[in-house]
Amino acid sequence: MKIFGKIDIETIEKLADVARSRNLSEITITDGTNSVTVKGAPVPPPPAPVQAQPVAPADFGGEPSSPSPASARSEAIAKGNVIKSPIVGTFYSSPAPGKPPFVSIGDKVKKGDVVMIIESMKLMNEVKSDYSGIVRQILVRSGDTVEYDQPIMVIE
Repeated sequence: MKIFGKIDIETIEKLADVARSRNLSEITITDGTNSVTVKGAPVPPPPAPVQAQPVAPADFGGEPSSPSPASARSEAIAKGNVIKSPIVGTFYSSPAPGKPPFVSIGDKVKKGDVVMIIESMKLMNEVKSDYSGIVRQILVRSGDTVEYDQPIMVIE
């Protein structure tokens, strides 16, 4: 079926498809003295940027060995083997809120024992000790954000 001279319904449907697929507000085709304008749905403005709200970490218990993360980083690390964070994330000293910590200062650990959890991208990653010995220092508090390769614990 032809309408508007040489412009047929098939052509108009194709124009509508093009307008939809490319998010155009309108498209016009002219054939001699005839023209057809197809108006698409109004293009919504791009969404406003959303700023993430800080979320308080869950309290996984455990006793810190120092009063704050800043002072923990400046505190001298005792001699011994240092367990460092294998990833960027949140340090947890216990397996779940309300549960006892994996280790405390003075505890004996064996190589392969789970000594902490680092949460990264909603995944809980168990960190095992590479050393056997006694926990001498825990350098961060449960719930603190830790960086890759940051010293977390000292085993002597």
